[in-house]
Amino acid sequence: MQRRQFLKNSVLLSAAGLVGPAVASQTVMHNSAPLAAPVMRRRFVLSQTYKLAPPQGSSGVVKLWIPLPVDTAFQQMTGLSFSGNYQQAYITTNNTYGAKTLFATWPTSEGDLLLQLDLEIETADWEPLKQDALKNWQAPEQIVYPLAVKPYLLPTTHTPVDGLVRETAQKITAGETDPLKKARLIYEWVSSHMERDNDVIGCGTGDVATILQSGKLSGKCTDISSVFVALARASGIPARELFGIRLGKANKLERYSKSAFGKADSAGVSDVSGGQHCRAEFYLAGYGWLPCDPADVTKMRLAEKKAHQDPDVQAVNAYLFGNWEMNWVGFNYGRDFELYPATEQGAVNNFGYPYAEVDGDPLNFYDPKVFTYHYVSTEQR
Repeated sequence: MQRRQFLKNSVLLSAAGLVGPAVASQTVMHNSAPLAAPVMRRRFVLSQTYKLAPPQGSSGVVKLWIPLPVDTAFQQMTGLSFSGNYQQAYITTNNTYGAKTLFATWPTSEGDLLLQLDLEIETADWEPLKQDALKNWQAPEQIVYPLAVKPYLLPTTHTPVDGLVRETAQKITAGETDPLKKARLIYEWVSSHMERDNDVIGCGTGDVATILQSGKLSGKCTDISSVFVALARASGIPARELFGIRLGKANKLERYSKSAFGKADSAGVSDVSGGQHCRAEFYLAGYGWLPCDPADVTKMRLAEKKAHQDPDVQAVNAYLFGNWEMNWVGFNYGRDFELYPATEQGAVNNFGYPYAEVDGDPLNFYDPKVFTYHYVSTEQR
């Protein structure tokens, strides 16, 4: 039990007094317009192998929580199978975000702790702006958000909306009232002012206040997406992170970078054990949810050693406001919330990685070799 404080300042917080959304199901919340036909769908099998390794000095009951994909207009989980030597394993969505979870437990940490999970996933590129889906949209004179959307205006522990966050948002939007234009101003500010820092562990913690207060506008995908989300919420625009993982090569964006957006071998096979990636969405009143990904703009810029104004960077920057290429799958929108069954460490920052405890001591999910888990994605052709 001596490792109780492990990762306490990164992903696990006992968030006393946090303000968090209470949402029953994310599937019904995706109000994006229907995908235009014909739609090219991609199919992947994501195979996950777990052979858990308890931390030194830890023993006792072992619990494992694995995030599963959310079903939306742009992705569906079409098949799921799992096996192992666990005592029990079951699927649950019993948490405030309805984050779909495979939970497994073993009575003791001695011996092999094994679980094999195979997911069949179908995706379709989500490109509302590219498909001109907003051509008949106009900003409402009076904005009324659906009840299911309103929670995504609220602060959480890692995404405050007051103080410096609100001040920064006001400077960026400079009196603009059109919600789409405000979202675009925030996106452009984040993608141009923030930098990717490859020294950050995992996907980053997305601690927005700390990032803005430090003046060091850098991090990884969770950090960058969360800054966008917090600034949007502070501007009166519902926004949320979607935590997921890359599945294979990028067909459209590969021309701009061979490495930044995902890759696979000639057979469509990709080791994605470290492929977790966080994207962002914002809600446009009178239309629905729209995608964006300022973090991948910064990743491509660093990978290719190019300035933000480089034509290739600008092409990617333009595409990733309002469009996603779906060689990626999203798991859930959960932020600063309790998993089910409850963890001994309390609320989790986000649920983009698997999480496990041995007698209450967490495993280092940032390092798949230490955890240990191995993910392989194979595109079906």
